Amino acid sequence: MKSAKDEIFEILKKLTYDVGISGYEDNIRGMVIDELENYADSLEVDSLGNVIAVKKGSKSSKKLMIAAHMDEIGLMISYIDERGFLKFAPVGGITERTLLGQKVKIITKDNKIIKGVIGLKPPHIMKPEEAKQVPDFSDLYIDIGFFSKDEVLKNGIDIGSIVSFDRELERIGNGDIVTGKSLDDRAGLAAMIQAFKNIDNNEVNIYAVATVQEEVGLKGAKVSAFRVEPDIAIALDVTIASDVPSIPEGSWVCKLNQGPAIKLIDGQKGTGLIANKKLVDFVTNVANKYNVPYQLEVLTGGTTDASAMNLNKEGVPSIAISIPARYIHSPVEVVSLNDLENTSILATKVAKEMNEKTILNLINQKIK
Repeated sequence: MKSAKDEIFEILKKLTYDVGISGYEDNIRGMVIDELENYADSLEVDSLGNVIAVKKGSKSSKKLMIAAHMDEIGLMISYIDERGFLKFAPVGGITERTLLGQKVKIITKDNKIIKGVIGLKPPHIMKPEEAKQVPDFSDLYIDIGFFSKDEVLKNGIDIGSIVSFDRELERIGNGDIVTGKSLDDRAGLAAMIQAFKNIDNNEVNIYAVATVQEEVGLKGAKVSAFRVEPDIAIALDVTIASDVPSIPEGSWVCKLNQGPAIKLIDGQKGTGLIANKKLVDFVTNVANKYNVPYQLEVLTGGTTDASAMNLNKEGVPSIAISIPARYIHSPVEVVSLNDLENTSILATKVAKEMNEKTILNLINQKIK
């Protein structure tokens, strides 16, 4: 019999293998539907492409929305030269230093995959000042082994073709640590899927929402929250595991393999999410009750879908539960299956403990 950790690994491996950059999440969306439809009382896809699965509450019409985004950072072909080399533009927060020498997958018009590598002028013929600099996107190109623009076009690649890193999920270390592409946020997505499957006897309505286009402005969360109108919202995402040699210990955000991170604040000077204090207390109390290890997170940059859900209509008490990840927004992200499993457990227990009285306590501020 498979362990819960092995089940999560299998879901994660499937989700990370395929390509789903922002705005092109179709293949991932199909996988999410396949995973959730037998566990949902209702399931729909909205006009932007978000998947919304519902488990009806047994005692209350109040709504808890648990969101995780489907999209990954990637590239888009912007120019094809006469020799068959491809220029590209970033989709989402990619830095040039993570791209050098990477293998990539390009999706053709008929949804086939053509593989290539990201190239750069060799160091032997660089000027000394060039060798010291991080190359610009304009210096990089993709080599797919063709020798003319016509050959590229005949094989289904054109301006606007999407590109993802060519990486498979692999276990490293003791087997509980995994590395691969798009763990931001397929790790959170896998945790949400597993949690939704395990939620039962829920008193309030549970909305599991797989969102689109988080990496380019939290777009899916904005429209899906407007549609769902949640009373409480939780985002499951990754955060920075900065426990690595190049970062002083006092500057660490979170550590790998020490449990999910309960976010207190993010964005520049709190411009992202300032988590609802009573909701933070509720989630930490649930974690303590069920002996789920956790960390508290203060992040000075970046944000999650929780920021968008937090500002829906008249405001929604919101929080992010994050899976610590090393090297995020790179082809070699690293997460712990233990953290992922505990994130799923915590989300399940929070949904189980949520009731109408709790929600009313979180949202009502009547003075007289």
